[in-house]
Amino acid sequence: MVGFVGAGQLARMTASPAVALGVRLRLLAETADDPAAQVVPDVTVGDYRDLDTLRAFAAGCDVLTFDHEHVPTEHLQALEAEGVQVRPGSASLVHGQDKLVMRRRLQSIGVPVPRWLQVTSTGELEQFMAGCAGGAAVLKTARGGYDGKGVRVLRTAADVTDVADWFTGDAALLVEELVDFGRELSVVVARSPSGQAVAYPVVESVQVDGVCREVYAPAPGIAPSHALAAQEAALRIAQELQVTGLMAVELFDTTDGVVVNELALRPHNTGHWTIEGSVTSQFEQHLRAVLDLPLGSPTPVAAYAVMVNVLGADLADLYPAYLHCMARDPGLKIHVYGKAVRPGRKVGHVTVIGSDLGDLQGRARHAAAYLRGEIDE
Repeated sequence: MVGFVGAGQLARMTASPAVALGVRLRLLAETADDPAAQVVPDVTVGDYRDLDTLRAFAAGCDVLTFDHEHVPTEHLQALEAEGVQVRPGSASLVHGQDKLVMRRRLQSIGVPVPRWLQVTSTGELEQFMAGCAGGAAVLKTARGGYDGKGVRVLRTAADVTDVADWFTGDAALLVEELVDFGRELSVVVARSPSGQAVAYPVVESVQVDGVCREVYAPAPGIAPSHALAAQEAALRIAQELQVTGLMAVELFDTTDGVVVNELALRPHNTGHWTIEGSVTSQFEQHLRAVLDLPLGSPTPVAAYAVMVNVLGADLADLYPAYLHCMARDPGLKIHVYGKAVRPGRKVGHVTVIGSDLGDLQGRARHAAAYLRGEIDE
């Protein structure tokens, strides 16, 4: 029995490989209508921030793992002290929960990261920005930010004034120099408790307003030596942090090499292409890793995979859209998450695999645009 804290789309996409492996899933959902709760029968509705709720949920589970990183670290430490198998463990997961902890640890092991500083006032912020190339920096909340939330690019004195209220609360803040990069890359790796580890191909991600819009696997035109260096860096991080399960390392590709931007210790949007595009999907791999089973092959099954997210669309009446998209492109794969619509929210994705990258991009973009209601042909 694998207990998932959280019942979002990541837990939902883990349901299918769990069925194939004969692994039972149990979900701790915020509501009975959460994406994974719509497809997994064993659901507890409760507050992941409440220790007693977590304790009762974990009873009977062989392993506890996560759909998100927001469970209080001290609660996970308490569960571990009581003998619960938490994977990834609290000492690893905190690096995906707290950007300050992550930056300090990566810096200590010599992994390239942006120049950064913890800041407690606009004065410290302005002083840091004065030393940045072009005066540009990125202010971040240490905890809780994702998909562009809790992140603000700052270029002018007016921008600093706009974020003055960030310093009035209790949230820890850090500022980073805005990195001059050519593109964003990502490496998904898996590691088991016994120490076996594998790396998926390096992919390119296209971000719009801080949200992933497209992923190309492998990253087009990347030199084998460059890709190998990125994979080796990700595997080293997984080893140093004693990660169990999946970890995505998001990278900036610069003229001086790769620079680590973020870590996510769970299946990740930049790994969704693996469902159709690799021998072992990231979701099956996560189950194998947290259960300490031998890891599967991450080898791609085609020259390229292209994934495009469907953002903020009302997918309530899918049948007409399916008729169009599936008839137009039988090789297309559509994934819908069962989520309520909000502007910019990821409500699904499409994937195509093949040998012609330009053709795949055009097909995937067309399908995503049709599902979003932006085109009608």
